[in-house]
Amino acid sequence: MLIKKPSDIPYSEVTPKRLYIDRRKFITGAAMAAGAAALLGRPIAHWIEDEPVQAAGTKLENLAKSPFSTTEKETPYKDVTNYNNYYEFSTDKFEPAKLAQNFKTRPWSVSVEGEVAKPEKFDIDAMMKLAPLEERIYRHRCVEGWSIVVPWIGYPLSALINRVQPNPKAKFVQFVSDLDPKQMPGLRSGGLDWPYTEGLRMDEAMNPLTILCFGLYGEVLPNQNGSPIRTIIPWKYGFKSTKAIVKIRFMEKQPDTAWNKANAHEYGFYSNVNPEVDHPRWSQATERRLGEFSKRKTLMFNGYGDQVASLYTGMDLRKNY
Repeated sequence: MLIKKPSDIPYSEVTPKRLYIDRRKFITGAAMAAGAAALLGRPIAHWIEDEPVQAAGTKLENLAKSPFSTTEKETPYKDVTNYNNYYEFSTDKFEPAKLAQNFKTRPWSVSVEGEVAKPEKFDIDAMMKLAPLEERIYRHRCVEGWSIVVPWIGYPLSALINRVQPNPKAKFVQFVSDLDPKQMPGLRSGGLDWPYTEGLRMDEAMNPLTILCFGLYGEVLPNQNGSPIRTIIPWKYGFKSTKAIVKIRFMEKQPDTAWNKANAHEYGFYSNVNPEVDHPRWSQATERRLGEFSKRKTLMFNGYGDQVASLYTGMDLRKNY
């Protein structure tokens, strides 16, 4: 269907961009830092530099350009940041932009555990520095039939995987989202078996297209787009990309995933973009780019077949949907 936004709600009122740090929070934080610095005999400027606050909207500098990027026209920022699937906040696609405004993403940590030689708990700002950040302009396809082209910012998930050194038992990776009913009103109404979980085979996780994502359009991720950390797997439907990750678990057996548990008939574990396999309630043969009127043909593996088709050699992709 044609996606329209109510004319009486301008985008500027729905999602104000965070261009400035709240003055009171800054003064309070500076005072705390000064006190701690005094106790340790360190200058306050040095202390603050050691503890960066990468708030949503913060500009990210010195980004490498990825050779994996598409040259297609990017979807406007206002569309990508104001039309979101984020059930932890709301099932309405326009509401997360407003409801997630005050979601706290600092402090934040991500635990990496399971079948690895070096389990580790990462502070999110340190995690952002594990590998050089790249801008990757990816096509992104949602199962409902709409698509976007976004300059995501992140680095290959393989960089993290190599650091924690999975053992031979690690066949799958599970991603677990934050579970905070006080900040996420959508959790109070049920819906899925929370927290949100997703998973990949190890070879999918190691594929260079799979990234840990920290930003878009040159800035730190807005809350409604999955801040402070999410995955992007561009050849799979959008719900495979987990938002607000707090745990990454390496497993021997295929992990449960939120939508597969909710309705296995409609949402398979693999969820590769496949125009030949329809969702039980609608066709997947075409899609509508967000902000456009006309439809276009959906591409197998969302157009990334050259990079990922070999992962599924010999598999029945109708059965393994």
